[in-house]
Amino acid sequence: MADAGNGPIGVKTNRPAVDAGTLALASSPAPNIVTDEGRDAFDVAMDLLHAELANAGATGALDGAARAKYDALARQYRAETQALVRSGRLTWREAAEQAHGLRNQVMEVIRRRSTPVGRAFAEWLKREGRTLNELVARKTLQLFGDGAEFTALSPAQQNRVYAAIVESAGKSDPAVTATMRNVSRAGRGLLLLSIGISIYTVATAQDKVEAAKHEGAVTGAGIAGGIAGGALAGLACGPGAPVCVTVGAFVGGALAAFGVDLLW
Repeated sequence: MADAGNGPIGVKTNRPAVDAGTLALASSPAPNIVTDEGRDAFDVAMDLLHAELANAGATGALDGAARAKYDALARQYRAETQALVRSGRLTWREAAEQAHGLRNQVMEVIRRRSTPVGRAFAEWLKREGRTLNELVARKTLQLFGDGAEFTALSPAQQNRVYAAIVESAGKSDPAVTATMRNVSRAGRGLLLLSIGISIYTVATAQDKVEAAKHEGAVTGAGIAGGIAGGALAGLACGPGAPVCVTVGAFVGGALAAFGVDLLW
């Protein structure tokens, strides 16, 4: 209720009320209108987020799986080599040489199957495998103390050194393995989140077939663009540069997803 001379009751002002039945002194602002340009910008932002989730998820899942495969193969070859020694088909020296060679070969194969980001991190941690002579010297010091020389050891002691090399060939850094296991879990979680976004987008779209095609294109572009961007960054920055390669993978995934939106 308002007073005709003084405006709304309880409000000391000379300004007239907009409506005598309210206390409002000003008109309400007009409602915001979402334009087509605003929708397009939002859709592009969501596509970029979707693409990067798929990119990061695929990277984590693939690299985690590669590390698990490396651990499994290393343990398998160690067991097979030890069995050959016990059966008398190999000496401990031959077993050490074989186990060392196999481990380095497995390491290189697995790195080739990793994403550029995973390979860059692996090379940053260990550029290349140690030579057999380096391992012999290291195990000699570990088993027999500072100042010990392999050539001065007895044959039985030398066999202990070779056996330790075979044993270590089937082991991996537990901290790295645990980290990659967590990375793999996180990667799978991001992939599931990306898939969930796609399912929701398709379910709420008017043209579900077209939306499904678009979501598939964005997901594929994000993953492929991330791998390509990481590979190019690896060539530019050189081996063992995980930060540079990760940035390249992120930029590559974003550019690929943006390209899909421009062409769609």
